[in-house]
Amino acid sequence: MKQLTTNLIIAVIAATTMTSCFGGRSSSAGGEVTGVGGTAWAEPTPYGMVLVDRGSMKVGPAKADSVWNLKADARGISVDGFWMDETEVTNSKYKQFVFWVRDSIIRERLADPAYGGNEEFKIEEDREGNPIGPFLNWKKPIPWRNPNEDEARAIESLYRTNPITGVKELDPEQLTYRYEVYNHTEAAKRKNRMNPNRRQYNTDLPVPTELPVISKDTAFINDDGEIVRQTITRALTGDYDFLNTYIVNVYPDTTAWINDFENAYNEPYVRMYFSHGGYSDYPVVGVSWEQANAFSNWRTDYLRRSLGKDGIYIEPYRLPTEAEWEYAARAGNNDNMYPWEGELPLTEDKGCFYANFKPDEGNYVRDGHIITSRVGTYAPNDFGLYDMAGNVSEWTSTAYTESVGKLTSDLNPEYRYDAAVEDPYRMKRKIVRGGSWKDVAHNVRSDLRMWEYQNEQRSYIGFRNVRTQIGFAKGQGQKNK
Repeated sequence: MKQLTTNLIIAVIAATTMTSCFGGRSSSAGGEVTGVGGTAWAEPTPYGMVLVDRGSMKVGPAKADSVWNLKADARGISVDGFWMDETEVTNSKYKQFVFWVRDSIIRERLADPAYGGNEEFKIEEDREGNPIGPFLNWKKPIPWRNPNEDEARAIESLYRTNPITGVKELDPEQLTYRYEVYNHTEAAKRKNRMNPNRRQYNTDLPVPTELPVISKDTAFINDDGEIVRQTITRALTGDYDFLNTYIVNVYPDTTAWINDFENAYNEPYVRMYFSHGGYSDYPVVGVSWEQANAFSNWRTDYLRRSLGKDGIYIEPYRLPTEAEWEYAARAGNNDNMYPWEGELPLTEDKGCFYANFKPDEGNYVRDGHIITSRVGTYAPNDFGLYDMAGNVSEWTSTAYTESVGKLTSDLNPEYRYDAAVEDPYRMKRKIVRGGSWKDVAHNVRSDLRMWEYQNEQRSYIGFRNVRTQIGFAKGQGQKNK
């Protein structure tokens, strides 16, 4: 009897504890189901971003144009609300990523026994002495000034001496960033469930017996310091098979200024565009789709650590889908071909340009710039977004195929294809939008689709990030027209 009483008390305490943990309401409603409350932490307004409310519009060209062999191909879509960078990612912001990668590698080497093995640069125990990590200790400053012999070797190992000028400079080949991405979409698909009874609900059909086959991306650095990418195809073994590993060299290809333009003297841009402070507020270029994704992952992780939210999920920074990009660029207006009203890239009365593009044959400077312009130079669209036409074309997350419009849903449309290493090159195309400083007016239209290979680095392609909005705040309405 005593044991029974004790168990009853424990059960009551447990029930009370569970109620308080899950935020349940009191049972004062006479046994009616009233729902379980919950505590939600509000994500802060992302720095430098504009909220694009959920809405719908007709995407794609609404009118045929025989001159450009353009067919009318508008279709209705709806997108959920999201935050979007008000400008393209700048050299300054991308350089913060590059320097973070540099500093992380140096800290790894400072903790390496081959360079003195300073254990203060690694955290391997928590405050109670329990083993964790190991993690890099970012509170321990790098001894840039007055390093000892081992520290100097660790720091200098990431630099090289230019054989021509004799100047010490960062070695771009060593600046690699490793990250992992869990493919929630593939993991959620019914066909990929481990339990065969949950893969097929039709009881008239036999229960599947064979395990699903998945493709998993992985990467490593070999003994020669080269990045090796592999795509593993095998029978599903568990959740880990949806975790993909990537290693990406993060330094922009500054030589794109020469390789994109034959017989042109663009050497000053090679030397100065990314490194000189005068270009800090200009859009970063020479970054591939793969590098843009690496930046997005780092930016998410950087935010999570700054918030001290390692144990919870936060909406990631990512590249916009093609549908999100077009909806944002055209400000949800079915009549807009550009981010502004009308069919011309300049005002009719004063001849002022709305964007940075190539106004005439051979004339890049009529709009006031010869290459890119400082972000935010021109007026924003009705959503408060700058440079959604011209300046630089922008990567989207959407894979390109000629029939992409027929493959996607009309609700948050997205076509994703993670190309395997051995896939034909044509399957590694990704959609870019907005046109650039080198394009004529027609090609900076917001309703036109273009593409580029995901590993290409161009002097006219950059990117901006988005984050999905959590919930829908009261008072926010649609802005589509």
